[in-house]
Amino acid sequence: MSIQPEVRRSNVRACIENISAYHGPEDPEYLAKRLGRPVESIIKLDANENPYGPSPLVQEMLSTYNGYSVYPDADQRSARTALAEYAGVSEDTLILGNGADELIDLLMRAYLDPGDELVDFPPSFAMYAFNAQLQDARVVSVPRNDDFSIDVDAALAAITDRTKLILLTSPNNPTGTVMPTADVRRILDTGYLVVLDEAYFEFANADGQGFETMIGEVASYPNLVVLRTFSKWAGLAGLRIGYGVFPHEVGQHIWKLKPPFNVNVAALVAMRAALSDKAHLMETVDKIVAERNRLLAELPRTGLVRPYPTRSNFILCEIDGMDGRTLTNRLADEGILVRHYGTPRLQSCVRISVGRPEQNDVVLATLTRIASELRG
Repeated sequence: MSIQPEVRRSNVRACIENISAYHGPEDPEYLAKRLGRPVESIIKLDANENPYGPSPLVQEMLSTYNGYSVYPDADQRSARTALAEYAGVSEDTLILGNGADELIDLLMRAYLDPGDELVDFPPSFAMYAFNAQLQDARVVSVPRNDDFSIDVDAALAAITDRTKLILLTSPNNPTGTVMPTADVRRILDTGYLVVLDEAYFEFANADGQGFETMIGEVASYPNLVVLRTFSKWAGLAGLRIGYGVFPHEVGQHIWKLKPPFNVNVAALVAMRAALSDKAHLMETVDKIVAERNRLLAELPRTGLVRPYPTRSNFILCEIDGMDGRTLTNRLADEGILVRHYGTPRLQSCVRISVGRPEQNDVVLATLTRIASELRG
């Protein structure tokens, strides 16, 4: 008779054992099966994806490329050369990541020791705080103002001798808020490392309201990193490719941590194709911005939600008569996916990504019907 070994307690790090898993958007195939509907009928507006998809050139180049058996260039040389012209920066400052998420994680791993502090401005992208907690760092939260702008004085007061990173976002997810350049500069002038996430840059830059990117100023600020992505404007979310512009001292540390083949060949081919068809992609960006503006005008007329101003490809909405989880579940039963948040400030909100006109029409009609049912 064999004796079973004693089960020992896991030696996993305490900060990993105590953290809650990050849960992303709903799977449309899973929802389609639950509803007994074809997946093509699901309206997926919960992840800020481009509803028009990538450039047709992406599919063409992916299908004809014959180098998939070879590892990608670990130094990303040709990719950085192609990207530098689009981004308007020196290729020496660029590092590509498996999505901008990977670059956020690498920055946290490079700069946060246990007990160090990350300054965050909720509501914002949840992965900032999540990745900091993976390093057993302390997240110092500076809540946003009622209009979701950042209180710069409060931000400066939150900085301590344990501060290592300050995370800013413009436009901000999930609020769509743009941060004035003057406010970014005030925080940069502290000398602490600032990471500015411009993942939704193309939508703010194309809406005619003017947008001052900071990407060209990394050369002037040794404590500024700017992140962007191809997931949103270029429709490459499923291929995972983002990039950052890094000052030399910061970049050299990220290169040490970056896995050698972190961006796969298919993603690099798709990125080159997207850059070759920028005019087509900017046409889709313009369509999304036009639909965003239409939704901002039409959503209040549903009698159920009140949209906040936004400069991105999504709209945060305050709900009248129910909480965000309830409305999200109700819309899911109708085959519509939107995003809700469990944080107290956003419990009565949902975030709706901008879809195609016909998808947005269904959303507006469904919200109007739900509002009518609530009124009895």
